[in-house]
Amino acid sequence: MTQPESVNPAAAAAPAPLDVSSLVVGVLGGTGDQGRGLAYRLAKAGQQVVIGSRTAERAAAAAEEIGLGVRGADNATCARESDIVIVAVPWDGHAATLAALREELAGKIVVDCVNPLGFDKQGAYALKPEEGSAAQQAAALLPDSRVTAAFHHLSAVLLQDASIEEIDTDVMVLGEDRAATETVQALAGRIPGMRGIFAGRLRNAHQVESLVANLISVNRRYKAHAGLRITDV
Repeated sequence: MTQPESVNPAAAAAPAPLDVSSLVVGVLGGTGDQGRGLAYRLAKAGQQVVIGSRTAERAAAAAEEIGLGVRGADNATCARESDIVIVAVPWDGHAATLAALREELAGKIVVDCVNPLGFDKQGAYALKPEEGSAAQQAAALLPDSRVTAAFHHLSAVLLQDASIEEIDTDVMVLGEDRAATETVQALAGRIPGMRGIFAGRLRNAHQVESLVANLISVNRRYKAHAGLRITDV
């Protein structure tokens, strides 16, 4: 008599992967290295992507260079036309950009990947915003949005390198809204080689943002493009 196949209880209880393939992803700061790289990777994975810039013309030019159906628009249009919006603007323009888009970003999942850093002759070092972190500043400026933090530790060089098929890294995702963080985790998982890992509430975002200063030191010493992996998860 044939024995039934054994079933791993943990595997049997695992939920089906969240389908985020239909979501339109906006990237504010999509003309910069990090934003452009994220836009490219997500579009290559089949996501609809709109990149935003202060001027629609600059965004359109960057979108044409990326291809893959990516569209360009001014920041306000990008925010309005997207379901989930990644903030990849320079730190010195972070507050002003988000304050101006409060209405357009209302009700949206906002993913802040900005790292407040300073640089001197000793290298990169972390800055601590008055609110505690860039993500917490975003949450304060966007009370009607579902603010999360993610995509901090990705190499812009690897993101934009078309010869690289997979990027070997985990993406730490933080936030207060469980459904929002799970959506961002699933979005990260759309990029081959990446995995989204829940890493706490927004009050823990500062140390995640700050870790980029350490990665910059690693990369300079070892001529690398280091990422992170979370073990035993």
